[in-house]
Amino acid sequence: MNRKILHTPDGVRDLYGEECRRKRQLELKLHDVLNSFGYQDIETPTFEYFDVFGRETGTIPSAELYKFFDKEGNTLVLRPDFTPSIARAAARYFVDDEQPIRLCYSGSVFVNHSSYRGRLKESTQMGAELMMDASAQADAELIAMVITALRSAGLEEFTVSLGNVRYFQSLVHSSALPEETVAELQALIRNKNSFGVRKMLEQKAETGELPEVKQELKEVLSALPSLFGGREVLDRAAALAGDCAEAGQAILRLRQVFEILEEYGLSQYVSFDLGMMSNYMYYTGILFRAYTYGSGEAVVKGGRYDLLLRYFGKDAPAVGFVIVVDQLMNALSRQNTGSFSGNSILKILCSEKQRAAGIRKAGRIREQGEKAVLHILPSEEDVLKEAQRCMDAGAVSEAEEPGIKVLRMEVS
Repeated sequence: MNRKILHTPDGVRDLYGEECRRKRQLELKLHDVLNSFGYQDIETPTFEYFDVFGRETGTIPSAELYKFFDKEGNTLVLRPDFTPSIARAAARYFVDDEQPIRLCYSGSVFVNHSSYRGRLKESTQMGAELMMDASAQADAELIAMVITALRSAGLEEFTVSLGNVRYFQSLVHSSALPEETVAELQALIRNKNSFGVRKMLEQKAETGELPEVKQELKEVLSALPSLFGGREVLDRAAALAGDCAEAGQAILRLRQVFEILEEYGLSQYVSFDLGMMSNYMYYTGILFRAYTYGSGEAVVKGGRYDLLLRYFGKDAPAVGFVIVVDQLMNALSRQNTGSFSGNSILKILCSEKQRAAGIRKAGRIREQGEKAVLHILPSEEDVLKEAQRCMDAGAVSEAEEPGIKVLRMEVS
């Protein structure tokens, strides 16, 4: 069967022309910001052993992984999430390091979810991880870097929302709620369904499944989906937590991070969301996400994961984030913002007779940092005709020598 395949599989796409150029420029800007904070580049494989992303690490569900086998029968996985890969590499190459480790990276991740709302199964991420530092200063540094990166990309209106998984976890653990009930609560809170939380708790109490749940816990869990907004939310969350010391510590950590971000002069970009939940189970503390209009999903996701490296043999705290480059591109495009340089190229036209001179001319232009494409035509008459056609299409004449014409063209 000789049928030509001209389209891509479901969930992936080709990128070319102006869109590809803008994406490359965006990635360079973001990368410059990460490097400016002292983060060193690391590159991990596109596929790893299944265990790196297995259930124990708390990452993507197995059903959403792209799995295949090597010649020895080992199960391999296309990388669905950078953080476990970076944790594995850090545990191996920095096993004896006791000073903070700052790493940054970029590349594709692959998630075999059902395609809907235009979600891609292959997406580009760029991120950073700070390891061996358990402080609030480390949390604030990552958030400051996120804000700086988004501003560098050209975003003007965005919010970085902060939460802390310890707040919810401490409340449910202190009440010894069953695991399945906790999972139901997380789903409802993630969807901001206060009514659903209250109704579920009432129904379980009526059926005897949760006879011991205190009224105070019902109140705080029902309030969680609406605990978002400015700094005042922290006061309300602290009051609702009552005498739960660990929940109080989670609120204190958010206050500390906010105060440090005030010192950075970036607190105006920050809000709070105590009902923030993540599908990744390795998070142990602060969570944060960046939102802007023009994107239906977060353009940045991150948080603290102090237990993940232990799985790979290094007991070390860590915090990190990923910028979802494709989502950020969508937002910049829809907002018609982002500072991208023009994409012009110098087109050098010469006849066969002047080929050597044309080659030298193109070389000199490239040495000066310009882009140049050389077109060799049969005769000088053809050179004049092509030059006129290009100028009719909007090209501008830059230079003219015997038998050679140089035109500046905008490339889409």
